[in-house]
Amino acid sequence: MKRVTGIGGIFFKAHDAPALRAWYQTHLGIDMQPWGGASFHWTDEAGTPIGGRTEWSIQPASSDYYAPSTSTFMVNYRVADVRALVAALKAEGCNVVDKIDDSEYGVFGWVIDPEGNKVELWQPPAGQ
Repeated sequence: MKRVTGIGGIFFKAHDAPALRAWYQTHLGIDMQPWGGASFHWTDEAGTPIGGRTEWSIQPASSDYYAPSTSTFMVNYRVADVRALVAALKAEGCNVVDKIDDSEYGVFGWVIDPEGNKVELWQPPAGQ
């Protein structure tokens, strides 16, 4: 079974999320969206879209989305089949969060790595 196929997103916390978002927009030209981040759409060398994206976002330090981890960041990995991978990780004795979310954005599952970091597993919707 193929496991990780790419990085779907990078998320991190900031003590002053609005100020840090503004810094990234002003100094690095990141097109910040109202939801607190940006979508980087994948392109080929000529700039032609090739059908994928990487999400990037800054969360307030008070966010509990990474719980039970106390880490200030979380990486979202693209996977082909969240349910199969979560089952395999459980069988291997990994610390899997006992929850799978289905949404219009795809299927999500989580595992906690040995350092206590929450890792998000994302199966994109069909065709993405």
